[in-house]
Amino acid sequence: MTRRRRRLLIVCLILLMAAFGWGLADALKPAFQRTIVITTGADNGIYRGFANHYAPVLKRAGITLDIRSSSGSVENYQRLANPDSEYEVGFIQSGTTNPKDTDQLQTIAAVSYEPIWVFYRGDTVIDQLAQLRGKKIGIGVPGSGLLHVSLVLLGYSGITRDNTTLLEVDALKAYQGLENGQLDAAFFIGRPDADTQKALLKSDLKLMSFAQADALVQKFPSLSKIIFPRGSSSIVDDLPRTDVTLLAATALLVSKDSLHPALTYLLLDAAKTVHGGEDYFTPLGTFPNLNTEEFPIADESERYFKSGRPFLQRYLPFWLASLIERRFLILLPFMALLIGLLQALPRMVEARIKKRLVVWYREIKSLEDEVWRSPQPSADQIANWRNEIESIDAHVSQIRIPHRYFEDVYSLKQAIGVVRDRISQVAAKVGE
Repeated sequence: MTRRRRRLLIVCLILLMAAFGWGLADALKPAFQRTIVITTGADNGIYRGFANHYAPVLKRAGITLDIRSSSGSVENYQRLANPDSEYEVGFIQSGTTNPKDTDQLQTIAAVSYEPIWVFYRGDTVIDQLAQLRGKKIGIGVPGSGLLHVSLVLLGYSGITRDNTTLLEVDALKAYQGLENGQLDAAFFIGRPDADTQKALLKSDLKLMSFAQADALVQKFPSLSKIIFPRGSSSIVDDLPRTDVTLLAATALLVSKDSLHPALTYLLLDAAKTVHGGEDYFTPLGTFPNLNTEEFPIADESERYFKSGRPFLQRYLPFWLASLIERRFLILLPFMALLIGLLQALPRMVEARIKKRLVVWYREIKSLEDEVWRSPQPSADQIANWRNEIESIDAHVSQIRIPHRYFEDVYSLKQAIGVVRDRISQVAAKVGE
């Protein structure tokens, strides 16, 4: 095989392997998904608001966010923990679930504080939940994280369904109940700029400041102590008129661990865009973060917060980066095989060429042995030897091999010459 033919063979092998791998990528993996199904919360709730802000950010990358409402955090967890459900991503409130290792869920990021507000009626100042004993209290709706947290916090203060009227109502009915006197107090959850919170803060209802916040956080570590500063609602009206101590859960963006890594990076970008600013309770850049232990942290999130998005996704359109990454996942094993073949090919070619020469070395050796075994050869036998050695020489002269193997050819010709000389010596001796 000439050098030119060998190069052509190598090029053909590379093209063949690349084409095979590229085709296999299409055959084994369907087209990259362009829709993420997310479970949020009530239509006018905080989680729905988050998802509504995520949607246009993802849309710029060609991804549609399919937003599905739910009753809240608990239902979101149940949907995501079901391996057969269509839900891939959702918001879960810290402290509202008991994750299992078999859930196969992962935290993409903690994205925001969720302040817990307790509004109440009357002239008496209430700063401890125990003061609500015996009253009518709204505590949230079934399936919501607020219901779970409310019951836990009230339980720490000795308040149960046996000694207090606990009503499972949504935010709107709770607000109406406080306004018309059907409720004495109610739990709410949400940002200060949400419509319900703004209406409550501007009303004549009183906002409870948690005097025992530090103790409650110690008992319930999934919550945080935060301060709602004086005048945050209205500087003109000085509302509230004092700093208010609140408790806050943390909103977690959670996904199934089967979510494609590229989509995880896009969701992290969306979370950074939506939650990265400063707000009432946190300085710029506090969220998103990974300060949570409720679910395992996604590997992509760990890498994102250390070094940002992968190289290709930083500089290429999302669809192109994903296409290349998918192909490389399939092509890498074939490239490894191809490199192995390219390394083995020269040795295979060399072995083949050596084999062609070895055949004639065997013929020469066989002829030489025959000469040595015949001390008194006949004239016909000597003639046959001479014909045979010349035939071998003629065939060797016709061998076509690369230039770098010429040394081996001439070594073979030297061996032919040695045997030819031996035949001549025997012939001369017999002629004497």
